[in-house]
Amino acid sequence: MKTPSAAETPALLLLERLGQLLGTSATAQTVYGTPVEREGVTVIPVARVRYGFGGGGGGGTQAGEGAGSGLGAGVGVSLTPVGYIELQEGRSRFRPIRSSVVPLVAVSGAIAWLLLRSVPRLLRSRNGK
Repeated sequence: MKTPSAAETPALLLLERLGQLLGTSATAQTVYGTPVEREGVTVIPVARVRYGFGGGGGGGTQAGEGAGSGLGAGVGVSLTPVGYIELQEGRSRFRPIRSSVVPLVAVSGAIAWLLLRSVPRLLRSRNGK
């Protein structure tokens, strides 16, 4: 019986196939969406795209042994809108989409400060009863 080479193992074949699939989907259209035109202004959405994949397999400790054999793989894709390109009157301009995390952190900090400021008052009123 012929032993498969490293290039023919199911795990490597699966990883190669996943790489091919991701390669065909990683196009400029994935990052730059379909342009939309309204009243002389064209808008092209822009996204950050991240791909990751991995896989592996294992075999039994002895020939013909099924214990421990298996194959697994996973793929992850993350698309995050980052802005848009605005085309108007022969000019282009990139308009970023601002993250809402900074205002959320600022509001959370203000609320925490107000709560902490009121703790001594609450403790005095509780001890006074």
